[in-house]
Amino acid sequence: MQQINGNFYKKSIISIDQFDVHDIEIAFSLADSYRKDLGKGTVFHDLEGKILTALFYEPSSRTFGSHIAAMQRLGGSTIPIQGVTFSSVSKGETLEDTIRVFASYSDVIALRHPDEGASEIASTYSPIPIINAGDGIGEHPTQALLDLFTIKSRLGRTDNISVAMVGDLKYGRTVHSLAKLLSLYKNITLHFVCPKTSPMPTDIVSLIAKRGVVTKTASSINDIINKVDVLYMTRVQKERMDLKLYESIKDLFILDAKLADQMKKKSVIMHPLPRIHEITKEVDDNPRAVYFTDQVKNGMFIRMALLKMVLTKR
Repeated sequence: MQQINGNFYKKSIISIDQFDVHDIEIAFSLADSYRKDLGKGTVFHDLEGKILTALFYEPSSRTFGSHIAAMQRLGGSTIPIQGVTFSSVSKGETLEDTIRVFASYSDVIALRHPDEGASEIASTYSPIPIINAGDGIGEHPTQALLDLFTIKSRLGRTDNISVAMVGDLKYGRTVHSLAKLLSLYKNITLHFVCPKTSPMPTDIVSLIAKRGVVTKTASSINDIINKVDVLYMTRVQKERMDLKLYESIKDLFILDAKLADQMKKKSVIMHPLPRIHEITKEVDDNPRAVYFTDQVKNGMFIRMALLKMVLTKR
C-alpha cells in the first residue's frame, strides 16, 4: 500500500483549494491501489474500529452510498443519516449542535448541506474531520477528485487537456471544484457551454485564468463537439432557481447519439449524475461514455483514499 504523508491527518476536507499536485497524486495512488486490490478480492482492515457519520441534509444516492461503501470496504462502520430536516432540525436544532452530537459518536463526518459554506462552518465546531460532500452552490471536492482520477485513467494524463463543461455552470458545484482542480495542471483549455443566465462564476473564471487556463465560451455543443478530450455534461439545477427560468433553459443542451459520434475517438463523456434528459439513453452504449462505469466506481475508490488520509498517518 502506498505510504501517505500527514498533510490531511485529522484535518477536514472542505475545498479543492486545500490540494496541491502532490496531495492529488497521493490520493490517486491510494485510490488506484484500492481499485487493483479490490479487483483481486482483497479484504481491508485499514479503518477497522473507525466510524463514519454520513450526515446528508439534501437527498443523495451516489455520494451518500459511495461514502458508506468506502468506509465499509476499509473495515469501518457507518452511521447513515439522510433527510436530517425531518429529524432534530425540524425541531430547531442548529447545524453546529448537530455536528457536536455526531462528532461524539464517530471519527469523521461526511456532510452534505444546501447552504454554501456549511462545511466550513461545521469544521469550526467539530473536533473530528468534516468531509464536504457538497454544500449548496459552493463546492464538491470529492466529486472533482474522482472526476480527474477518471480523466487521468482514461486519457493517461492530467496536462494538455481540453474540457467542455456543459449546462448550468452557475449553480453546478461539481464544475466549480473541477475547474479549480484542472487549473493546477498545464495547457488546460475549458470551454463553457451554458445559458447566459447560468454562467461559470466570475471569481472562478478569474482564478483559473490567472493560473494559465484558457477559457472559451460557446452557445452550442455543436461548436465544440469535435474539439474536446472531455465532454462534461451537467443537469440544470431545478431546485436552485425559479420554475420559469428552469423551464426556459432545461432543454438548451442535449447530447444525443449523433452528436456523441462526432467526438474524437479517444475522448470521454462524463456526467456527475443524476442524469435527467441532457444525455439521451442511446449515448449510454457509446464507448466514450463513462458516467455509469468508471466515474461511478472511481467515486468509491477516491473516497476510500480520502478517508484513509484523514484518519491515519500512513
